[in-house]
Amino acid sequence: MRDEDEAVVKPEINQRVQELRELLQQASYAYYILDNPTMEDAVYDQLYRELQDLETQYPELVTPDSPTQRVGEKPAAQFSSVQHNIPLYSLENAFNIEEFAKWQERWKRHIPENSTLSTEYVCELKIDGSALALTYKNGILVRGVTRGDGIAGEDITQNVRTIRSIPLRLNTDNPPPILEVRGEAFLPLEVFEQLNREREKAGEQLLANPRNAVAGALRQLDARLVAQRRLDFFAYTLHFNNQNSDITTPHSKKPTPHSQWESLELLQNLGFRVNPNRKVCPSLEAVRDYYNNWDKQRRSLPYMTDGVVVKLNSIKLQEELGFTQKFPRWAIALKYPAEEAPTTILDITVQVGRTGALTPVAELKPVSLAGTTVSRATLHNSDRIRELDLHIGDTVIVRKAGEIIPEVVRVLPQLRPANAQSFQMPSHCPVCTSPVKREVGEAVTRCINSSCPAILKGSLIHWANRDALDINGLGEKLIEQLVERNLVKSVADLYILTTEKLTSLERMGKKSADKIVTAIALSQNQPWWRVLYGLGIRHVGSVNAQTLTQHFTTVERLSSAKITEIEGIYGIGPEIAQSVWDWFQVEGNQSLIQRLREAGLQLAGEVKTKTESVNQPLSGKTFVITGTLPTLKRDDAKELIQNAGGKVSNSVSAKTDYLVVGEDAGSKLAKGQSLGIQQLSEDELLALIG
Repeated sequence: MRDEDEAVVKPEINQRVQELRELLQQASYAYYILDNPTMEDAVYDQLYRELQDLETQYPELVTPDSPTQRVGEKPAAQFSSVQHNIPLYSLENAFNIEEFAKWQERWKRHIPENSTLSTEYVCELKIDGSALALTYKNGILVRGVTRGDGIAGEDITQNVRTIRSIPLRLNTDNPPPILEVRGEAFLPLEVFEQLNREREKAGEQLLANPRNAVAGALRQLDARLVAQRRLDFFAYTLHFNNQNSDITTPHSKKPTPHSQWESLELLQNLGFRVNPNRKVCPSLEAVRDYYNNWDKQRRSLPYMTDGVVVKLNSIKLQEELGFTQKFPRWAIALKYPAEEAPTTILDITVQVGRTGALTPVAELKPVSLAGTTVSRATLHNSDRIRELDLHIGDTVIVRKAGEIIPEVVRVLPQLRPANAQSFQMPSHCPVCTSPVKREVGEAVTRCINSSCPAILKGSLIHWANRDALDINGLGEKLIEQLVERNLVKSVADLYILTTEKLTSLERMGKKSADKIVTAIALSQNQPWWRVLYGLGIRHVGSVNAQTLTQHFTTVERLSSAKITEIEGIYGIGPEIAQSVWDWFQVEGNQSLIQRLREAGLQLAGEVKTKTESVNQPLSGKTFVITGTLPTLKRDDAKELIQNAGGKVSNSVSAKTDYLVVGEDAGSKLAKGQSLGIQQLSEDELLALIG
């Protein structure tokens, strides 16, 4: 036991703890990164236990980067959503070399013909896992975040720390103040197969595929359960947040990288696993050879890969090309064709969506496809079934569209059994038994009962989702209970729910019920366009909802508008106009609007005249926000700018008027500086708005 009167840790104890950490970190680096073990397992275990004992005896010596701190003792209560310091953009996809060549032509149009910058590529295998964003402050891992929507993700730092190929401390004595590392968490196939063998013995449901197993593991609230999945990680890019400085690693002094290849080498020297199968390709032909070669070899890899990521090697050229609204112009995912497999149609069932659409679904004999077990595939509608000449009992070819959605490609009629049955769409809804209807000119059959439980469930899920009313905690399982217990018969009924009603449901305590009631109440403050989108009117997406509410600033104006008025708005076509007009002609929908008004929902927006719009302080100006502002959240700053007549863009270009800069600003700051764009602090932005 430690002497309570001993106030100071002896220097030799402190020194021994540091020695043990360094020895264990070096051994982990050799084992997990270099694949060249330098220490016997028994020796590692002995040193680990010694360090663990010393830290237990002297808890003040415990540091976040200690090898003993990889797995948290207490499960997290929940994950919080956090904004990425630098957005995680998706990659544009190409599915063959011809599409890749067209992409090459497009980006080349954005640079001068006499440019001297290198146009060689770096090819890396596209790992089939979950993207992560890691933040290191002064060399210590402080944050790990899922990709989310690319702008914000879930803070899963505690779980990220369990992945042994992610260093808790960078392998350098002079780390940058802030380093952002991006990469892919994945599950090795050997581990995946072993986990399934263990689950089968225990009588547990098997994991469907490595990708889903990774995503499910990363969202476990108990980090000890995450550690059991034995996830791995490949790093593929890094950002210095404009802190240009040389970094000393155990192997050499590395300058700030000027190419993707140098970035990968630096990442490996800093302690990360980097995919060893990367290659510099000087031309399209070299990329094609790399792509074709790995198409043959990828099935022998110890992990799943579904394509090749191709990036321009020059970071300066990457910065010049910048981004579209969705993708970087300097990178693309060259995907392999979807795998196809034969299987048998066991049955055809029918699902009912929130718009009442009846969708036939093929129930398949389970088949392995692109690394997943597929047992269902959408058949879209009755026309598609007729086109395929599909019968229950048929042998069919199934593939994954975009390697995500299983679909039936074709039928093998020569294998059709004698007892195969043809399929007819039901004349009545399979959920509520009401008659169904197929409009002339449409391929979709619909349930026309607005009280159908399936339609109600879909409407409630849509109403609560992030892009609509954003009601935190109101998920699909809870909605199913609310509908089944007849506690909710329309979205308006959500606003008369009480804690007492919710606690009558399964697994619903008072504290959770209070949170949901509060979240529902907060949704009353959501703007008019979100309410319109949440109503689920056919063809009205979130962008169209914003466009409509800018022109029809109250629900009364929209509900009384003629089709020609709605159709006359730029971006709103006749199909949308007809759908909106039809919706407001239904008496039940008018009653719903009245109930939402009584519940306090926002059914009107601010009215701005053309003169007011022109005279707004930021009218005609384009802003880009980078970094963390002192008091304003990014969405709040964006709303302030837009309300003052300005526009907010995600990418810096010559058309950007102002760059709003906060702490830990990203690569946009360097781009803005190179273009001479005026920078504003939060205070200066507020002063400009007035």
